[in-house]
Amino acid sequence: MGFILRWLAAFVLLAATFNPTEFNYLRWASTHLSDQMPLVVLLGLLLAAGYIIYLRATLRSIGAFGMVMVMAIVGALLWVLYDFGLLALRDTSQLVWLGLAALSFVLGIGLSWSHVRRRLAGQSDMDDVSE
Repeated sequence: MGFILRWLAAFVLLAATFNPTEFNYLRWASTHLSDQMPLVVLLGLLLAAGYIIYLRATLRSIGAFGMVMVMAIVGALLWVLYDFGLLALRDTSQLVWLGLAALSFVLGIGLSWSHVRRRLAGQSDMDDVSE
């Protein structure tokens, strides 16, 4: 259940920033920058903080190579679904939603990897602490 919540939070973060509908930060900010600049900046900073948390945790837990590997696995899965005729890639908005789901899956794995590793290996990840 923990992974699903982390993945869902990453998906909401990505979809709130950009999605193919009119309800996203980038579209809203571009139309309201002149009349609501303080709110645009505040929400932009909140989104940036969310990205920093997710990207930092993902890079520390699985690294850049791990991120590429998870994205390659997701890409191969989508390729298999397309090849078997279970996925039609005709609509550009569908491609954007698939991209958001794939990226959020990478971030969800990155945030959850320490928990998975602890269960599999019995070892906890620790930050380097200098005294």
